Amino acid sequence: MAVLLELTYGKKLGLPMYSSHNFSVSLKAEVASLDDIPGEVRRVYDILQQSVDEQIVHPGFIPGMEEAPPSNVVQMPTQAHKPTNGDWTCSPKQKELILKLVDENQMDRHKVDQLAQERFGRGVTLLNKLEASGLIDELMKLSGREPTRKRGAPQRRAA
Repeated sequence: MAVLLELTYGKKLGLPMYSSHNFSVSLKAEVASLDDIPGEVRRVYDILQQSVDEQIVHPGFIPGMEEAPPSNVVQMPTQAHKPTNGDWTCSPKQKELILKLVDENQMDRHKVDQLAQERFGRGVTLLNKLEASGLIDELMKLSGREPTRKRGAPQRRAA
């Protein structure tokens, strides 16, 4: 008796401006017996996961940006880890501001890194400039400050 399996793998990636990018792939496979199911599921899972990971790095249009970013703006790391050389991928000023907000507000660094993982799928040190900007806005809100002004937004004048 042949058994028909339908397997789906998907991933959702948080992006700046409270948007997200979701991608999933489905595949039907047939196995000859129930004993073949575990092996086939492992094989198909690997294929689907690799396919989704290869495609989700192209975020396309992101609200708040004038044009679509280059395809390398959002890269999903295979593991959540910090670079071994200690470098951050955001700008030095963003790094400085993130560390300042964390220190001044006595935030738990692990929780801040976890926030970055949940929102962008990577740790704080791996955030690109756009993602770091989104994290800075969230940290400012958590600390009770006004988020940074968006590019092109008019500056407020003191009365």
